Amino acid sequence: MPAVRIRRRKAVALASAAVLAGLAVPALAPGSAGATAPTPADARTAAVAAYAAPDGYYDGAEGKTGDALKSALNSIVSDQTKLSYSAVWDALKDTDEDPSNSGNVILLYSGVSRSKSANGGDTGDWNREHVWAKSHGDFGTSTGPGTDIHHLRPTDVQVNSIRGNKDFDNGGSAVANGGGSLTDSDSFEPRDAVKGDVARMIFYMAVRYEGADGWPDLEPNDSVNNGSAPYIGKLAVLKEWNEQDPPDAFEQRRNDVIFESYQHNRNPFIDHPEWVESIW
Repeated sequence: MPAVRIRRRKAVALASAAVLAGLAVPALAPGSAGATAPTPADARTAAVAAYAAPDGYYDGAEGKTGDALKSALNSIVSDQTKLSYSAVWDALKDTDEDPSNSGNVILLYSGVSRSKSANGGDTGDWNREHVWAKSHGDFGTSTGPGTDIHHLRPTDVQVNSIRGNKDFDNGGSAVANGGGSLTDSDSFEPRDAVKGDVARMIFYMAVRYEGADGWPDLEPNDSVNNGSAPYIGKLAVLKEWNEQDPPDAFEQRRNDVIFESYQHNRNPFIDHPEWVESIW
């Protein structure tokens, strides 16, 4: 791993520790000397700073909009290390670790904390969900989009099966054990807390896979029932979700861990959610 990443990992760890320390410090008694106790807003600001992209990472994208911005981001994020599909298991145990229990992962759609060792294909297990359904472009689980952990997340086996390869849209009936997720015959709506996460994963895939490296040109559109075409919808809804659910510390940490320890590229829409509107 390049030295710059090692140094930055230490800086992130120190900043994160400072955030936690700030949250734990009790307020000073009235009349006490010194600064006032840090507020939750201070902690959130520190967390954002801790997980920011390295200086210069997005230099090639600054000042651009539309197709020019999309092309610039593709050049930036296409510089990545690729994982095998088997390696994804261990990566997800790190990227999606429960911050309150290091032995567990948080499941995307249900929000449940489940043992890292319960990965598999049986009822009660968690497995690897392709948020951009792998049949939308027919890329399967081959190294490339099929193993890109920016859109692979741990999910309950049964909830994953219910989502299947449906497009994303609002509405439907409650998904059993889905944490508030909804579904109907042609779409899936994740729980509110991860709507933005889902949207930004879709937008990442659309920027990263532009058809120039042997993989399909993935694009969001305003349709459902996209089948095996390299499209996923609905674009208008995904844009709304990006606005409604901005990146939180869990998503920001995840982006940073992928960058530092695994693929060495970032999801630009976690660092700059405003770029969604600049492109789409």
